[in-house]
Amino acid sequence: MITAIVLIHAATDSIPEAAQAIADIDGVAEVYSCAGGVDLVAVVRVAEHEELARLIPGRISKVPGVLDTDTHIAFRSYSRRDTDAAFDIGVDEA
Repeated sequence: MITAIVLIHAATDSIPEAAQAIADIDGVAEVYSCAGGVDLVAVVRVAEHEELARLIPGRISKVPGVLDTDTHIAFRSYSRRDTDAAFDIGVDEA
């Protein structure tokens, strides 16, 4: 599975509608509205890179209110749970 994080600039008056429209697109796992340098952050999960090529410029960028996107492809996922599980290998709980 390929995960991409898409940073989205949107017209201020259409952020809620754009966020919902993006969230409704197949392949989009989550959409967050946020403060800072971007208006929305979408997490996209697809099986093949070609799907990213169709999904981001072909669907997300065409949502009314979306002004610009910046896509970052994830190489590896890290989380506290994953780290804790690695240290539990070989430990039997009583």
